[in-house]
Formats: sequence, structure tokens, C-alpha cells
Amino acid sequence: MARVERRRRLAGVTRLALLGLALLGLALLGLAAPAAAADDGPLTVLSWGGAYERAQRAALFEPYTASTGRRVEVMQYDGGLDGLRRAAETGEVPWDVIDMTRSEAMAACEEGLLRPLSPALLAPAPDGTPAAQDFLPDAFGRCAITHTIFATVVAYRRDAFPGKRPTTIADLFDQQRFPGPRALQRTPAVNLEWALLSYRVPQQELYGLLSTRRGLNLALGRLDGLDEIHWWEAGDTPPRLLAEGKVVMASGYNGRFFDAMVNRGVPIEILWDGQVQEHETWAIPHGNPHPEAARDFIRFATTTERLAELARRIPYGPARRSAALRVTTHPDNGVDMRLHIPTHPLNAERALAKDEAWYARTLGRINDYFDAWLAARQRD
Repeated sequence: MARVERRRRLAGVTRLALLGLALLGLALLGLAAPAAAADDGPLTVLSWGGAYERAQRAALFEPYTASTGRRVEVMQYDGGLDGLRRAAETGEVPWDVIDMTRSEAMAACEEGLLRPLSPALLAPAPDGTPAAQDFLPDAFGRCAITHTIFATVVAYRRDAFPGKRPTTIADLFDQQRFPGPRALQRTPAVNLEWALLSYRVPQQELYGLLSTRRGLNLALGRLDGLDEIHWWEAGDTPPRLLAEGKVVMASGYNGRFFDAMVNRGVPIEILWDGQVQEHETWAIPHGNPHPEAARDFIRFATTTERLAELARRIPYGPARRSAALRVTTHPDNGVDMRLHIPTHPLNAERALAKDEAWYARTLGRINDYFDAWLAARQRD
């Protein structure tokens, strides 16, 4: 009887222990539920709109949703760190992933606005080549990963200059041979480089000269010689101004001009001389709502297949060698996209690589100098 009684007591203890474990499990589930719910909802990407966003939707966002079930919401901006700084100050960062130029990503990283990113999160190439060997050598920053190379170029109306056409970047500043209004981005970047290139300053000396007041004054003096400048901020503005005939030459992104030429029949041509190549990167802001999903998206969007598919829709050079080899024709119009990519040898013969480290170091000072010059020009 004593033995039976001991069995009963043990069974009671076991039942109580199991009940306690069950209650603890429910409590833990209850605690975990808000965290899981917090990671639900759409992934919010901050990007650049227009033809670029349309290409991203087809090549990246919609396939990502089909693969993971997570919806992607896209918000548009035109660059700059002010919005990111304000969001960080309030503690309410609405974006998960930001598509930003490398110079701005470097500056934002230095300010502590971005999460560190490890190349280890990237997928290998289809043949097994590690990402570290497949990507371009300088594709990895502390807080950003390059996905494509784009170029800021000059485009001109084919019907604006009968019997002749611009052939060098110096023609942008030659209003005697090529008269008419210009459209330039409201920023010192690229405009300063082109101004010095028009003086035949060697590429290797550009940023050293721009580090001096003499160099800045020389560049801004060249810009001051242009009679009528339409300053633009949104990337879809230059193609529109050219299409409407409001300007005869404009700076802009090569992909936007490609879309205007090929998909909308705007009578323009790209002047590849002096093109300024720049890295476009993925970055994750500190305080973003879905950090793990953001890393998962970057891994997906930087695979060989996705980068090649993006370049088939908008002519930006993939940052992966394996992806560059897979670029073929546009899926809708059959145009050979390789001939329109800025890194193609025919287009890159006189290309300039933007010194993004220099801009990251000097961004505030150069912007202030440029803004002061622009304000003085507008007063005169």
C-alpha cells in the first residue's frame, strides 16, 4: 500500500510539473506574440521613383513578395540626409531599407544613422563563387552594399543643333556653338567636375583642385557663364524638360534618359563623354521596423538573377560579375541593354569615377559653398 501511495504522489507531482510547464509555455508565447506581430506588415523601401522604381518593382519588389509573402511598400525621395536625421531624432524611422548613393551612405554611416552590414549576408553566385569574389572590389562599405553602377550624363535634343552635335563635355558650356537653356541638378556634385573638365583639367587632379578655394571658384565661374539654367531635383525632371523643349541640354541619370528615348520616343541622345559613374547601394537605417526582413530583402535583391533582371529593364551596371554576364535584351522592347550600360567599354572610354570618399568628407562644406554661390547668382 505504501508503494501504491508513493506512485500516486509522484503522478500528482508529475501532473503539476507538466501543468506548470504548459502554463509557462503559454506565458512565453504571450510574451513573444507582440514581438512576432511587430515583425509583420510590409517592408518599406525608400527609393527614387519614376522609371527606376518601375524597373525595381518588376525585377525586385514583386518577385520578393511572391517568394516570401511579404508586401513591399515604396516611398520616394530625391536624396539627402535631412529626412533620415529628423527620423533618427524623433525615434520614428518609417523605412526598412534605403536605396542611396554611396557617398551619402558613407556620410550617413559616419553619423551613426545606418546599421552595419556584413558581406556575409550575401548569396554566392550560381556557380558557387563567394559573394566577396563575385562583387566589384569596392562594393562593400561598413553600412552599405553596392548593387549597381549608374552614371550622371548629359543628354541633348537631336533637333536643337542642325548640322552638328555635342561630342565633349566642354560643349555643355559652349553656348555660342550650342545655344539654348540647360537643365542641371541643384547640387555641386558632377557640375563641379564637368566645369573643371571643360578647362581640360586632368581627371586625376580634379578633386585635389576642388579641395582649394581657387578650384571651387574656377568651377563655379564656369557655371556662372551659362545664361539660363533650370535647376532640377527630381530625377524625372530632366527628360521631361527635354521632351517639352524647355531646354536643349540637360544633366541626368542615364537610365531615365534611356527610358525617355527608347520607351517614349523622346528625340534625345546621350553624350557619354565625361559621364560620372557612381555606386548605388542598399542600406538599413538604425531604428527601422523590420531589421531581419530588411537583411533578407538585401540578400534577395543582390543575387545574380535579380541584378541581371534589373539591368534588363534599366541600364545600370550590376555590381556582380556573374550578373553582368547575364544581361541581355529588354523583356518588352528587345533592345540590347548591354550597349546602354555606363560600364560598357564603348561608353566608359572617358568616364570619371566619382570620388565618393571625398564627397563624404566634404559634403557639408561643399554644399554650403555651392548654396551661397547659387543664392548670389539668383540675386543678380
